[in-house]
Amino acid sequence: MPALEFPELKPKIVLGVAAHPDDLDFGASGTMSMFASQGAEVHYLIITDGSKGSDDPEITSEELVKFREAEQRAAVKAIKGKSVSFLGYPDGMLEVTMDLKKEIVKAIRTIKPDVVITMDPSMLYSARRGFINHPDHRAAGQATLDAVFPLARDHLSFPELYQEGFMPHKTKTVLLTNFDNGNFYVDITKTFDRKLAALEAHASQISDMKNTAKFVKEMAQLVGQSAGYELAESFVRIDIR
Repeated sequence: MPALEFPELKPKIVLGVAAHPDDLDFGASGTMSMFASQGAEVHYLIITDGSKGSDDPEITSEELVKFREAEQRAAVKAIKGKSVSFLGYPDGMLEVTMDLKKEIVKAIRTIKPDVVITMDPSMLYSARRGFINHPDHRAAGQATLDAVFPLARDHLSFPELYQEGFMPHKTKTVLLTNFDNGNFYVDITKTFDRKLAALEAHASQISDMKNTAKFVKEMAQLVGQSAGYELAESFVRIDIR
């Protein structure tokens, strides 16, 4: 997808919503760090507990949850983010439900982001990259899109939230992580080191940081070629009217 002409994007508040700890750091932490360096408040909302993501036969799910929450907190600190919250849904079992949408709506109405970043739910796989998108990623992306529009906007959606003081909020822009088809590119050359620092925090998931850093840099260079940047992240950008 070719890059389109968009107005400059310089948000004051950014909310990233993802299925697992590390999802946002792989897909969007260079961009989120760039927004933070410009003065934006950057918040993470992690939906699942990350309790399945290990090949260590000695670790328990309970131990893994603690490790991954600590790793995500360290990663958010590395990109100069403001907060991270965890909803604690079981890893590998995420479904698009009204309960999930309600929790995301509550977060949106609380944080009131100008920009929401999440995974593109239409990305089922990438044959070119040999990649099948995790079903939790797709569910998280779809629930987040539904929460942004129309549910967080309309006071009659989840009226109990409105009665509790969670006022409707209209998010202006959504950035969807999509590794193959982007229409918007962000120069992360100056924040790439922070992206690597965020990824390095996820020690339970990355056993060989040197090779991971090499791969991530190669991907950022490849994306950057499409936009004339040294290193970049790509998104499907939607400016909501």
